[in-house]
Amino acid sequence: MERLDIPTPRWLDLRPVGIVALAAAMVWSTWIVASTYHSIKVKPEQRTIRVTGSAKKRIISDLIEWSATLEARAPDRTTAYKQLHAQTDRTIAFLKEQGIKPDEIQPQSASFSEDVETTEELKMLPGLKEPVRTEKKTFKGYITTQTIFIRSTDVARIEKASREVTSLLEEGISITSNAPEYFYTRLGELKLEMLAAAGKDARARADNIIKNAGGAKVGGLVAADMGIININPANSTETDYEGNNDRTSLEKDIITIVHATFKLD
Repeated sequence: MERLDIPTPRWLDLRPVGIVALAAAMVWSTWIVASTYHSIKVKPEQRTIRVTGSAKKRIISDLIEWSATLEARAPDRTTAYKQLHAQTDRTIAFLKEQGIKPDEIQPQSASFSEDVETTEELKMLPGLKEPVRTEKKTFKGYITTQTIFIRSTDVARIEKASREVTSLLEEGISITSNAPEYFYTRLGELKLEMLAAAGKDARARADNIIKNAGGAKVGGLVAADMGIININPANSTETDYEGNNDRTSLEKDIITIVHATFKLD
């Protein structure tokens, strides 16, 4: 059989020099790809843990605001005002007897209104088979009122006076004791203390979670934001989206919330 000599394609005609050059080119291109990959490699996202910390503290109000309202009635304005003025003088004297300082007593402006009595009557009107209910207004005179406002840091003394001032009713003085309001004047500096305590609690919670879960260690603080601050009557757990600011109780509980994010190592 006749042997056929098939010519080798030029691209397969690899002489030693060509083979060396091809190998070098392949190594070079591999280095370029690896270098490029290394330069654009994205670092893994940092692992974090987000926790909520809280702190609670009992506080005692150091400022009280209280008011009492006086009322006098008379057929004419002048007489009504004279009666009110006499009642006001007696009430202020009583408050001073209770040990309240003159600069803590603030009488407000007097106000007047008409004293009108409204009664209902049934009347038969022409053309109707049933009586019609009507109102009848009778002018009886004037009502004048005045409020005496008290603001003091002597909380116990003002509380006592607010309870005992109604004894003036026995002297014919028409007086109403309004509910006192209680405040804590050092709330600003206390909030800083509470936020620090809440942050410490957040760190402790993060450490406890990771300790039980295992596999990581809590690192530095990444971010923190303050949650709501609730000031409630003592032993109350009431919360509000915008925070509470109780004014009805002498003893209060302040509750602070902090949201903190820590990195994991």
